[in-house]
Amino acid sequence: MLNREVRQMRELFTDAGLVATRDLRIEARSRVLLNQVAPFALLVLVLFGFALDADQLTLRTFAPGLFWVTVLLAALLAVQRSASIEHADDAHTGLRLSGMAAASVFLGKAAAVFIQLMVLEVLLTIGIVVLYGSELDNPVLLAVTAVAAAVGVATTGTLYGALASGLGARDTLLPILLLPVLAPVLIGATRSFDDALGAAAVDGWAWLGLLAVFGLVATVLGALAYGAMIED
Repeated sequence: MLNREVRQMRELFTDAGLVATRDLRIEARSRVLLNQVAPFALLVLVLFGFALDADQLTLRTFAPGLFWVTVLLAALLAVQRSASIEHADDAHTGLRLSGMAAASVFLGKAAAVFIQLMVLEVLLTIGIVVLYGSELDNPVLLAVTAVAAAVGVATTGTLYGALASGLGARDTLLPILLLPVLAPVLIGATRSFDDALGAAAVDGWAWLGLLAVFGLVATVLGALAYGAMIED
């Protein structure tokens, strides 16, 4: 019994790895992240700086919030791109016919989005240091927060991307459906970054707990519900 469960788990993660590899290879060929999403995100940071028309002290104060608003806006593009892959040449039908578990597809697609978000977050971190003069007071907290938040955004985005696609209006419905659900990530990640960047006197590790719980719940619910989403 135990051996069978171990084999099932191994097969689950092996299939998830195949899906993630496929999505990342498609991204590597199309270079949407580097040619479109990353420039868009960096441009948003620059525009925020112009809109605030403030000195660097003010920009450093608002940098955590601006960082995560930018991440969420860019994540919408990454999630829409991920969802569109399944509808290109009816790829989602091929996955269903392959007998691959829906949970594997979900985990694989979420992993691919997660990796893209991590690349984006590294670029944006460099951006706020260069453009806003932010200082990395606690790089460990900053890194752990970035990972935890990316997990929550990737898993939730993958699930809601499938839901929006099933409703037939992916581009217009996805922001309306996804952004309110990601409000806890925006709040928790911003407060944690406040501590990591020295922008405010808060306990960033406590807020990190919120991100960890959100990411865990989103991963479990997504793995359980994704099959119903793609069937619809």
